[in-house]
Amino acid sequence: MNRTEFVIATAVILFVAFALGWFTNWLVHRFTRVRQQDLGELDRMAQALHEAEEIRDQAIEYVETRERDLTARLSQTQAELDAAMAGLREARAEAEYYRALKQGTQ
Repeated sequence: MNRTEFVIATAVILFVAFALGWFTNWLVHRFTRVRQQDLGELDRMAQALHEAEEIRDQAIEYVETRERDLTARLSQTQAELDAAMAGLREARAEAEYYRALKQGTQ
């Protein structure tokens, strides 16, 4: 094989390798290409996820607000109970005092 035949054979081999690489690349992109329908579905899913996150944030805010309100009401009720118990203790002590006075005078 002389020099010219070697150069031509090398050029043909390189061209065939290039053509096979290009064809393989085209096939890969053809089968992995994202369709417009898939992009639309991804957009819908992203929108649904965004709405779900907003609803979750609103629910968390509502729960935290409700918890603060209930805690405040519980504290108020506890204070009222403590005041009522103190008044009851005073009333019992006063009643006991008057009973003792009544029994002491008899």
